[in-house]
Amino acid sequence: MPKTSPFFERLARYNEPRIWDHWSGYLSAPRYQYSAITEYYAIRDGCGVFDTSPLFKYRISGADAGAFLDWVMVRPMGRVGRARYVAWCNPDGWVMEDGIVLRSDENEFWLATAQPNLRYLSGLVGERQVVTIEDISEDYGMLALQGPHSISVLRELTDAVDDLAYFGLTSAELKGIPAIISRTGFTGDLGYEVWVEAGRAVELFDLLFDVGAGFNIKPVGELALAMARIEAGLLLIDVDFRSARFAWVDAQRETLDELGWGWMVDLDRDFIGRSAIAAARDRGTTRWNTVGLAVDWHDYERVYNDQGLIAPKEGVLHQHAMSVYRPDGGYAGYATSFVYSSILKRHIAIAKLPLDLIEPGSEVALELVPIHRPENVRAKVVDMPFYLPERTTR
Repeated sequence: MPKTSPFFERLARYNEPRIWDHWSGYLSAPRYQYSAITEYYAIRDGCGVFDTSPLFKYRISGADAGAFLDWVMVRPMGRVGRARYVAWCNPDGWVMEDGIVLRSDENEFWLATAQPNLRYLSGLVGERQVVTIEDISEDYGMLALQGPHSISVLRELTDAVDDLAYFGLTSAELKGIPAIISRTGFTGDLGYEVWVEAGRAVELFDLLFDVGAGFNIKPVGELALAMARIEAGLLLIDVDFRSARFAWVDAQRETLDELGWGWMVDLDRDFIGRSAIAAARDRGTTRWNTVGLAVDWHDYERVYNDQGLIAPKEGVLHQHAMSVYRPDGGYAGYATSFVYSSILKRHIAIAKLPLDLIEPGSEVALELVPIHRPENVRAKVVDMPFYLPERTTR
């Protein structure tokens, strides 16, 4: 039987289509209203609330916890009171996964990941290291409050967020409910993620939606989240990349540089995969980069109009491989995520392209399949993120 998150009994009341997907064994809504666009604009104009409870959650503590994570992750841990976006690799330099680490104390960290990592992380702890890794996935619920009014909602309950910096972390009591709040999210907008003990999750949900009534607060499902995260150029595991743990061949594995995460790497410090990454850079073996594509609207419209169709816009979302070709017709690479950006008024994509095509302005062709027949549409390489309002980081 599928599991339900600590917020399920409240969220189920909002699910008008009565449709549920599965996420890590939990029921998760693709959308709560009949149109995901309404939820998308809650993220961009109000306060969208996404239930992230199905993420795997670990508490890592002990005198050697900081040194342990510094070695496992490609980025060193930040100071107390900070969150950090991290990735980790295997010894061959292939990316295993990404996640968020919260440093709540000098020797205590909270890690949220999309896939189970308890056995993997526990297997890396040395015999003489004082490190304890606990799976607290079912002990806590998590809500992501995303959008310009996310801070307005939280300010009704606490002043702890007033001066919270981007990727800052704080503990607070929201009308007597203990919570951990980080200024993080997966939408590329101003946002916060709130951890609460599972037993008090419903109480917190009711509190947030009571004070958020005047701030366009709405539950948002997976579709609205996908639209926002693609605009932000944020990569999703099993869509834009695959864990090296579950890959059969190297074509299914990627390096940090190929994912556009090379900025995380400091080769002056030691971590798992460092030697392989340094050697690959010395040899110049990077195969591709992950880039943004902006589709030529006139060409997109032509392809559909030629077949007697109106070119689709709102609601267009694909999270699967789509071939990308060179202007001369030769195969170049593939797109992994494709969406019509309602706020940018254009179709955009995240793609993997060889190094000679990654400069902004490079022309390519994206393959679409209207009425079962492949058609190529002109597109240009652009920088990511596609959309990042100043409020996100300031």
